[in-house]
Amino acid sequence: MTRVMASGVFDIIHPGHISYLRQAKSYGDELVVVVASDETVRREKHEPITPEDMRAKIVGELKPVDRAVVGHSGGSIFDIVREIKPDVIVLGYDQHFDEAKLSRDLESNGLRGIKVVRATETADDLNATRRIVAKIRNMGGAN
Repeated sequence: MTRVMASGVFDIIHPGHISYLRQAKSYGDELVVVVASDETVRREKHEPITPEDMRAKIVGELKPVDRAVVGHSGGSIFDIVREIKPDVIVLGYDQHFDEAKLSRDLESNGLRGIKVVRATETADDLNATRRIVAKIRNMGGAN
């Protein structure tokens, strides 16, 4: 059995997420998705729109996903990788990781034999949460 790990914020589910998760699932038999904790989202991106537990519950119900977990707030990203024990890590097309560097970092942290691949971008117009939020803001007009 090949276990695949994917990760992300998943604040507003959109076709880009579905494409990413389908691609991730195609690399193995079981897909485990790490949903970023609220603290991580605040630190790395923005104030979360929906709370971490709700985001994990929604992601866990998506067809390609076998299990969704909330990521750790502190510590190393390698801690959750140790827990999940993936054979493959699939990065989103817009995630700010370098595949080769991540592979080296996994090895140097004792996590050997994990294949790292990147998903391709979807052709959908509103494939990123930030684009959806920007469109909603633009639709609001002046009050």
